[in-house]
Amino acid sequence: MTVTVLPTQRPLDPPLRAEREETLADYVPVQVASIPLWRRALDSSAWRQAALLALLAALWEVAARAADNDLLFPSFVSAARALWEGLYGGELLVRAGISLKLLLQGYALGVVLALGLTALATSSRWGRDLLSSLTAMFNPLPAIALLPLALLWFGLGSGSLIFVLVHAVLWPLALAASAGFSSVPETLRMAGRNYGLTGPRYVAQILLPAALPSILSGLRVGWAFAWRTLIAAELFFGASSGQGGLGWYIFQNRNELQTDRVFAGLALVILIGWLVERLVFSTIEKATVTRWGMQR
Repeated sequence: MTVTVLPTQRPLDPPLRAEREETLADYVPVQVASIPLWRRALDSSAWRQAALLALLAALWEVAARAADNDLLFPSFVSAARALWEGLYGGELLVRAGISLKLLLQGYALGVVLALGLTALATSSRWGRDLLSSLTAMFNPLPAIALLPLALLWFGLGSGSLIFVLVHAVLWPLALAASAGFSSVPETLRMAGRNYGLTGPRYVAQILLPAALPSILSGLRVGWAFAWRTLIAAELFFGASSGQGGLGWYIFQNRNELQTDRVFAGLALVILIGWLVERLVFSTIEKATVTRWGMQR
């Protein structure tokens, strides 16, 4: 039998290195070359988008002049002039105000109902099954398809439009908010409970910030659906008591063969949608989820 003898002494310590001092060189500031103005303009997203819009406008003008038929395809200059005259005269502003007033009423009611359904789905299994069944049935149903039924129930007026707007907002927002609350990580939930958060404080400080990207996405989709639905509904019957919104303005001018004013109404619909996206949703997104590092 072989017996292995273990070493009884510690291994030798590594040799110590002699200390030395280095003399640092004087700081010399680095000369940063200034970026030319044209280069900064090219790097700016706003300038690039403006250049693309100018290019599209130029292509529109060339195509309209080649077609040479203002009744079917007016030029960009004619449409821009009609838009300016409509805004300066106030008619387009009044029509837009009527549409936005209806839209805000339907949108607010749809948001309240969607958040109520989401709270019910988050707190109980019955509520979750109810929301799952309702969204599976009604989310694929176009809101404009309910307009004939809404006319029977609420008559020719703003009630019918608000009904279809609520339908357009309710289901996508409820679905997105419910998915957002369901996807909150369990680690985050446990951290909140370990800090003693319960009830409204737990929802406000843990669940709501974690689910906010999905809720914002649902609000954005609901807004787009509602805006499209409102314009389509106003094209269908839009005027009540002699007051119609932008959709009715487009429909009326189409009947009068004033195609440049039709394009002006469409341009204002696009402009309002773009402004809401840039000034409202993007601002909220930058101030919350982007600032918190939850979204790039």
